Order: sequence, then C-alpha cells, then structure tokens
Amino acid sequence: MADIEQFGYRQELSRSLSFTDLLIYGLIFMVPIAPFGIFGSVYSGSGGMVALAYVIGMVAMMFTALSYAQMVKAFPMAGSVYSYAGRGIAPPVGFLAGWVILLDYVLVPGLLYLVASVAMHSLVPGIPVWLWLVAFVLLNTAVNYLGIQMTARVNKLMLVAELIVLAIFLVVGLWALFSGKVSVENAWHPLFNADTFEWSVVFGAVSIAVLSFLGFDGISMLAEESREDARQIGRAMVGALLLAGTLFIVQTWVAALLVPDAPGLLANGDPEGTAFYDAARAAGGGWLATLTALATAIAWGFANSLVAQAATSRLLYAMARDRQMPRFLSKINEKHKVPANATLLVAAVSLALGLYMASRDDGISLLSTLVNFGAMTAFLALHVAVVVHYVVRQHSRDWVRHLAVPVIGFLILLFVVINANIAAQTLGFIWLGIGVIVLISFYVSGRRPTLAGLEEEQHA
Repeated sequence: MADIEQFGYRQELSRSLSFTDLLIYGLIFMVPIAPFGIFGSVYSGSGGMVALAYVIGMVAMMFTALSYAQMVKAFPMAGSVYSYAGRGIAPPVGFLAGWVILLDYVLVPGLLYLVASVAMHSLVPGIPVWLWLVAFVLLNTAVNYLGIQMTARVNKLMLVAELIVLAIFLVVGLWALFSGKVSVENAWHPLFNADTFEWSVVFGAVSIAVLSFLGFDGISMLAEESREDARQIGRAMVGALLLAGTLFIVQTWVAALLVPDAPGLLANGDPEGTAFYDAARAAGGGWLATLTALATAIAWGFANSLVAQAATSRLLYAMARDRQMPRFLSKINEKHKVPANATLLVAAVSLALGLYMASRDDGISLLSTLVNFGAMTAFLALHVAVVVHYVVRQHSRDWVRHLAVPVIGFLILLFVVINANIAAQTLGFIWLGIGVIVLISFYVSGRRPTLAGLEEEQHA
C-alpha cells in the first residue's frame, strides 16, 4: 500500500477497501446486465453479430485497462486520468484530460438516473419521470454520504441481485433454445455471419458496445481508499473487465438467438429500446420481460449511478485539492471520510441535468454520445502518459507494457473517436475548447496548473 504523502498529499480518505471490494465496485460500475438496455442498437448496428461486437470491445478496452494498471502503480492516488496525465506528461495536459473525462463522469450519473426513471415510469405510469429521478438521486446521495464502506456493502447486495436476474434469464433462455421452443437457424451467427460481416459495420457497433465497458476505470478513483498494494488496483481493473466482458458476450449471444423478428430488428433498429425484453418474452413470457426491464431500471438508476456518483466526486476532489477546481470541493467530511461537497455537487448537477434532459426527445441519446466521446478522448491521453512516463523519462525497456500496449490502445481509441457520432464530436470539441480557455485563464491570472510534490518527485 503506497503512502500518498510522498506525492505531497495528506491521507484524508478512509483506507478500508479490499481487493474484492474494488472488483465488485468495477463490476457494478460496468453493470453485469448493461447490454439489456442497448442490446437492440448493438444488434442492428453489427448486422446481428452482437457477440462479436462485445468480443472486440472487450479486447479494445483491455489495452486501456493495462495502461491504467501501469499508471496506478506509478501514481496510486485518486484522480484517474487527470492524475496520470498530469504527472506522467505535464500538469496542463492533466488538467485538460481531467476536464475532458469530466464530460464522461459528470454526465454519467444524470444519464443513468434518466434511463432508469423512464424505465420505471413505463412500469409504473402513475409516478412521473421527474419524481423517480428525484427519488434515485436522494437515495444514492444518502448512501454515498454515509461513507465508502456503506457504498461497498450496498454494491455487494446489488451485484448479487443482478447476477441472479442474469442467471434466471440464461437458464430460461437456454431451456427455450434446447427444448425447441425457439427455433435457431445458425447458433454461430451472433459471433460471425458471412452474409452481413463488414469491418466497418462491426466497428461501428463496437463504438456503441464500448459504453457497457465504461466504468472499469472508476476503480482507479478509489486508489486512496484501498488498503491493498497499488498493483492490486490494476489487477482489479483487468479482472473486472474480463468478468464483465464474459458475461456481456454470453448474455448477448443467447439473446440474439431468441430475437423474435431478426430481419425486422436489422432493418428498423430498436427505437423503443425493448429488443432484449422482447427476446426474454419469447423465451419465458411476460414475467421474464418485466423482470429484465425492472432489473435494468434498478441497476442503472441505483447500483450503477451510486458508484458513478462516488467516482465523480473523487475526481472533483482530486482536481480541487490541486486548485484546478473550486477549493470547497476538496472538503472532507471528518465523520464519514468522504468528499462531502463534491458528492452534493454531483447530486445537484445530476438532478438538474436529468430533469432538463427528460424534457427533450433526444435527451438520452445526446447524453450517451457525449459520455462515450469524453471517455475515449481522455483515454487517449492515458496511453500517451504511459509512453512518456516510462519510456521517455524512465528509459524503460519493457517494450510490451510500456510501448506496444499503449500504442495499440491509442490507435484503437483514435479509430472510435474519429468514427463517433458527429453531434458528439461537435459538442465534445466545444467542451474541450472551453477547457482550453479555462487553462489559458489560469496562466493569465498567474495560477498555472501545478501538482503537489511534483517538483520534489521529479528531482528525487
């Protein structure tokens, strides 16, 4: 377990998380049943090869996870890519990386609350979307405010519940397939179909599927609350990614074989977002469709948004203590050892954003594309940081982990960013431009970005 005082910080957060806690946190952040909500989009976008899209997505994200593992070993502190790019390359780059990934972290809770509230409203029409949204925000904020140990305990319960629902779907789905209740022409088509295969089609679907994997990086935000060695944080990230990826591939494979109207889904897409529930209904009837829809709402609106809110507050805390965000965001609640003001701010932003986007027809799709663009862009800086810190500065000759892996990861993500939704690119670059203006204002006011202990560290 590394001492962050060597980097110029005081240990203020509670070191209470085990390797298992970190692993569960990552799984909950990614949501083991995440494909339930976007299955139809990935299916239609990949020409029916939804399992292949998740295989490629997992491989692509693995390069990023391995780069994270190297940087968290060098700098075991909260802040994720903000800290790694700032210390691995330069403080101004770290600020911009943190600013860009804020687009992901700050928007994610609002997106999750909105998706879950819409889903719950469809199940219980008598309660309006805005009331569900307020309830989710208040519940999660209370749990996060009570401390990271409380969050960890709730995570374990939610993970078990999600895995039970997933197991029920798989058992009923496989029974329907093997018993002949649902006929299958070619069991391998979800992985490869020569009639629809095109690299451009598959990679286009991967850019959507990658949304399911976002969250493994959130484990690095808890570096100052882990009682394990820094290497265990990297291992938890890789382990969570492998476990979640395997679950994604299996469940989408089974669901793809259960789709009641495959040609229609390929031709028309899934505008209502019900393709997975339709597959569940074909396998087990209305009860299974309702169960999977309800599980999706709770997983997105409570479990996933709970850890997303925790991760976002840690990012704001890390930037604030370096005076690159308002100082009040670095305040720690002495009783619960959590960044109190940052937690409350994330709740307020999520509530306001969710209520506003709920009034827009394109609210969910707009937030989704922005989240994806912010994360992918920030990950580019992470890969560069690995090369600069290890190869350029430390003259490492570990060509595989410190050069090949980050370069390949960079190229994969660059492809995804280039082929991202045009609206996401436009708004994403506008956000980056605002960040550049803020950075310039720092220099003009004589407050150039600095990181605690960095000069001492570089001269050590």
